[in-house]
This record gives sequence, structure tokens and C-alpha cells, in this order.
Amino acid sequence: MEGRREEQRQDGLQHSLRRRHMSMIALGGVIGAGLFVGSGVVMQQTGPAAIVSFIITGIIVVLVMRMLGEMAVAYPAIGGFYEYSRLALGNMAGFLTGWMYWYFWVIVVALEAVAGATLLQYWLPNVSSWIFTLVLIVIFTVTNLLSVRNYGEFEFWFASIKVAAIVVFLFLGALFVLGLWPGGGGGFSNLTAQGGFAPKGIGPVLTGAVAATGFYFGAEIVTIAAAESAEPERAVAKATNSVITRVLIFYVGSVFLVICIIPWNSDRIATPYVSALETIGIPGAANIMNAVVLTAVLSALNSGLYVSSRMLMALARKGDAPGVFSRLSGNGVPVPAILAGTIFGYVAVVMSYVSPQTVFAFLVNSYGAVAIFVYVFIAISQLRLRRTLEREDPARLRVKMWAYPYLTYLTIASMILIVAAMAFIPAQQKPLLFGVISLLALLLAYVPRLLWGRRTPATAPAGGRNPGEL
Repeated sequence: MEGRREEQRQDGLQHSLRRRHMSMIALGGVIGAGLFVGSGVVMQQTGPAAIVSFIITGIIVVLVMRMLGEMAVAYPAIGGFYEYSRLALGNMAGFLTGWMYWYFWVIVVALEAVAGATLLQYWLPNVSSWIFTLVLIVIFTVTNLLSVRNYGEFEFWFASIKVAAIVVFLFLGALFVLGLWPGGGGGFSNLTAQGGFAPKGIGPVLTGAVAATGFYFGAEIVTIAAAESAEPERAVAKATNSVITRVLIFYVGSVFLVICIIPWNSDRIATPYVSALETIGIPGAANIMNAVVLTAVLSALNSGLYVSSRMLMALARKGDAPGVFSRLSGNGVPVPAILAGTIFGYVAVVMSYVSPQTVFAFLVNSYGAVAIFVYVFIAISQLRLRRTLEREDPARLRVKMWAYPYLTYLTIASMILIVAAMAFIPAQQKPLLFGVISLLALLLAYVPRLLWGRRTPATAPAGGRNPGEL
């Protein structure tokens, strides 16, 4: 074990993330602005059955996180599931997984910077939004350039605020619904009073599940951060287990309470948590939620810069990106990789103002489907690696996927069903099309890598195996 830890220290990284950082990175990654704002759209389109939409997607994410936990504990590696895809499915699968994930997060950097500027304008309307956007990107670029510990500390406190906000909301909401709060006592009548539990049928429930997929994306960051953790095996095992229980409580529980408090067909459901707090009678609800959502946005911006740089560094170390992006500073930070993600973020932010209906619209519409493609690659990789581990090195299986391989097959089938459903849902057809175009573009980008690129052997991390041995 000591030799393996020493081998991990030779990668040049700091390994300064502690277990408290890892737990909050996992929780913070999954509690984003999508929950606080985007969930209202799902409730409007689905009705009270939006609860089912979030349960469906939440279960899928929980299962994927369990798969990642199994692989991350067995193979703590720079790049996380990018490396697992290479090990299990070959260089092309790794190339596609890594670049799709990088693409997803650099778009998130731009989106969250723009969103953060809009939220700050709520308090300072006379300041131009582009100034806020620029300041936010610069602040978090500098933070990530200094050390990985800075990222961990920022994310720990951001995530703590988000978790605290959700816990307080769950507590107050439950008191109000049960009649234990002044003016409360509505009970559960809103679940069926306005046209029934599923007033628009089963179709919108599936549509809502598709939309909710993007809200959950981010919990997997913890498996990438594992490479810079002081105790990767213990930290990842604890973090992935914490997500499993809490994500369903936070998401499903809070959505359930919002629908009980606010009728789903009310215009006020467009701002679900603000409206719920106002109904409960919390003074300054709008300011409180604006601050909480801003925290969620800054957390996503911080995480986007971190995880995109680590993925690009991993791609460069395996020859799937220019070698310059693998370079580390003296304090173990991949400076060129961070700056690359930042530059793409600046370009995307400019496009959000110059060409919101064309280039930026394409980026926004394509990244959601790309996220699902990444999860499919993760699940397929787990199938292959688990089979190899059971045969050749079962001692590594300290965290196991439940009911293997049946739940893994079910998860893959569910995600394929979601992608197929997107083709028949008008609101999701464009995102699916743009996601497929992005995937095809990456396939074309792999051709020169295959024909002329220098192909490096797909070596396993820290005592793992070669793809040829799988």
C-alpha cells in the first residue's frame, strides 16, 4: 500500500484534498442552480408528477455514482473515468469520453459566469453584466492557479452553504405543510387538486426526467478529484456513499415540498423556492434565494475550471491533447490546462453577447446530450473493468456496484431510453441533434490522432491493467 501511495505522489500533484473537501465536492457538484431555478420549469411542464421525474433521474445518477465509486477505489487515476474508458474500451472511447467531458465543463464555465453576472445585477443593476462576467472568471482563474487546496476550500464552503440552505428549506417546508408553522396546514392537497397527480399524462414525466438529467450532473467530479486526495480510497468511498442517500433527499424532498406549498399551475412556480419561502412567510425571500443561487453558480464556475483543467491534463498525458497541457507548476497546478479552459470560457462568454442565437445557442443546446453520452461510457466501462477485477484482482473491489451486472445493464438501458425519448420530444430534439453533431465532430477529430498521432500505450493507473489484458 505504501509503495502504491508513493507511486501516486510521483505524478507531480499536491494530494492536499482532505475527506471533508471530497464529501462536499460530491454534494456540491450535484446541488446546482438547476435545482433552485430549473426545477420550476419541470414542475410547470409535468405537474406534481415532476416528483417522479426527479426520482427516475436521481436513481440513475445514484447507480452511476456507485459504479464510479467502485472504479475510483480500485483505480485512483488522474482523469478518473476518462482513464477507465481507455482501460475498458480502448483509446477511441477514452478520447471521446475525455473530450466530451471537457467540452461540457468549459461550456458550464461560460454559462455560470453569465448567470452569475445576471444575479449580481439584481443588487447592482447599474453595473454592466460583462464587467461582472469578466471579474468572476478572473477571480476563479486566479483561485485555481494558486493551488488545488484553494479549490477544495472554496468548494467546501460553497457546498456547505448550499447544503445548509436545502436542509433549512426542508425543515421549514415540512413544518408548513404539516401545519406546525403559522399560516400553514395545507397538507398534501396540491398533489392532486389541480387536475390530478399527472395532469398532462405520462409523456411529460419522461420529458421532465430528460430535463432533470442535467441538474444532477456534477457529482462525478469527486472521482476526478480523487487523484489529488490525501486518502483517495477512503475519501471516494465515503463521498460516493454520501451522495447516494442525500441526493434523493435533497432533490426529491425539496421538489415534493415545493409542489405541496405552491400549486403546480401557478405562475409563481417559475421561481419555486422564492415563492415557497414567501408563502411560508420568510422575510427577504428573494434576496435570500438570490444569494443561495449565486453561491450555486459560483460553485459550478469554480468546479468547471478545476475539472476541465484536470481532464485536459489527463488527455495530454495520454497523447490525446497537446503535451503542453500536461505541464505542472511548482505547486502542482496544471497552469496551461486551466488557462485553456478559461480562454474557451472567454470566447463562449463573448459569443453569449455577440451571437446568442447561433454559436452560443449551439453550445448551450449540445452540452446536455453530451452529459448523457459520458454517463453511458462510464456504465459500459464499469461492466468491462468489473469483469476483469473479479477474475484477476478481486481484492481491489472494496466498493462494489449493487446487483452486478443486472443494475448496470438496467442503467445503460435507462439512459439509452432517455436519449431515444429526446428524439420524440419537440423541446429536446434540437439538444439531441446538436449533441450528436458534437459527438460526430469529436469522432472526426480522432481520425488524425489515429492516423498520425503518436499513440501512447494505455497503461493502467497505480497497478492496474492494460486494455490488452482485459
